[in-house]
Amino acid sequence: MSLQITSRGQGPDLALVHGWGLGAGVWNGIVDVLANDSRVHVVSLPGYAGSPDDRADFSATADALAAALPAGTCCCGWSLGGMLALAAAARHPRHFSRLVLVGSTARFLRDDGWPAAQPPELLDTFRHAIADDARTTLTRFVMLFNQGDTKARAVARALTPLLADGLPATATLLRGLGWLAEADLRDLLAGLTLPTLLLHGDQDPLMPFGAAEMLAARIPRARLERFAGCAHAPFISAPERFTDLLRSFCHEPA
Repeated sequence: MSLQITSRGQGPDLALVHGWGLGAGVWNGIVDVLANDSRVHVVSLPGYAGSPDDRADFSATADALAAALPAGTCCCGWSLGGMLALAAAARHPRHFSRLVLVGSTARFLRDDGWPAAQPPELLDTFRHAIADDARTTLTRFVMLFNQGDTKARAVARALTPLLADGLPATATLLRGLGWLAEADLRDLLAGLTLPTLLLHGDQDPLMPFGAAEMLAARIPRARLERFAGCAHAPFISAPERFTDLLRSFCHEPA
């Protein structure tokens, strides 16, 4: 499997991994700042940005992420991309220098041991809606994960144009929903040895803040930074604080 990666800047390696539905364009507003002192690798997952969709499973995609990035990379993943980054770091513990999880979780679906998550019915609703009208569903998705953000309109204005640039195929979107349904990374958390930074909005309706608190309690070297008044995309609603924290963390000495 080959991931599509664009790189720019000079300095320590920093990878940005997008989540479900919107593609790597979500990072457009912060890449220039990050590239001032890092070599930034913007990853497009299979089926996004014209990259081939080879129908790989979640674990194989996590392995491909590790294989595609330079050793010593600080890997930052958002939402589903954070889950892939977490899996890649756990499966290849010596490859990455640091891990950053943005609005992410170890388990998307709720159960007795992981209450800060979504009911299975939500994914069922999205599956049916994506099969019927992907563009309208993704527009509603952006509105859903902005609920509660004090800058919701600005976030929507930044993300909505991405839906006009070419959507992933329906099969790619459905596969991503399948990953969200099936991935359960809780057993990997205690064994993560990397310094880990959790950047999470306290109003996140998709990946509740309680999930970040549970990650912080279970990952040995984790630090949680709370973004007050932010929902699921703090890198858009609070970009200056987000980039300051990310740059400081990734540039810390080992």
